[in-house]
Amino acid sequence: MEVIQSTKNEKVKLWKKLRTKKFRDQTGTYLIEGEHLLLEAFKTNEVLEVIIQEDKELSTGWAINHQEIPVVLISKEVSEHISDTKTPQGIFAVCKKRNTKVDFVQHSRFLLLDGVQDPGNIGTIIRTADAAGVDVVILGEGTGDLYNPKVIRSAQGSHFHLTIETGDLIEWLEQIKQNEIPLFGTALEGAVDFKTIMPTESFALVVGNEGAGVSKEALGKTEKNLYIPIYGQSESLNVSIATGILLYHLRK
Repeated sequence: MEVIQSTKNEKVKLWKKLRTKKFRDQTGTYLIEGEHLLLEAFKTNEVLEVIIQEDKELSTGWAINHQEIPVVLISKEVSEHISDTKTPQGIFAVCKKRNTKVDFVQHSRFLLLDGVQDPGNIGTIIRTADAAGVDVVILGEGTGDLYNPKVIRSAQGSHFHLTIETGDLIEWLEQIKQNEIPLFGTALEGAVDFKTIMPTESFALVVGNEGAGVSKEALGKTEKNLYIPIYGQSESLNVSIATGILLYHLRK
């Protein structure tokens, strides 16, 4: 088993670079941190390398089931160097980016993100979509990177459970319409109270940028646009909270 104690080690430099989108895109890999995420990643056969701080241990039995995966022991200094958090958990893994595919026969519940940029919101939305039984999450252009460490951390492993795609949002919306899936947008004007919509087995929901909302072009593709009434003095809801309310209402 390899042991690395210096932050100047070439492997450590590469792990550190995985905190940047450019290097993640170049290599098709990303770094996760924490035992919970690692155990979820093991279920997908996407783990390329396990990295453990010398004084840390994983749950009993993991080594028996995953003997083929290389394991590297690192010092606390290296752990702090590659971690994206102030208090590293000391357990990391390099994973290959997910390769999923939308199946309009098997998949019936879609969530599309239009320009959502805050990593914490993106991760929370993915986690909420997973809990609400969404099949597919689509990150449109202008939405933050799925493999940003903060997104991964906020999603709490849910990105391993869902089909997640990226690309031109309008093209995805057109495909959804062609497959006769009810398509809803979110807006403040020209929209109906979400409670007037009956829950359904199949739906697609578009949520938008924290400030600008869903683009006019995307809203032009929807069947109906929804709003959530504000009963207090707040001007709006956080996009992840609003998404959760709508997903749980729409799901039959």
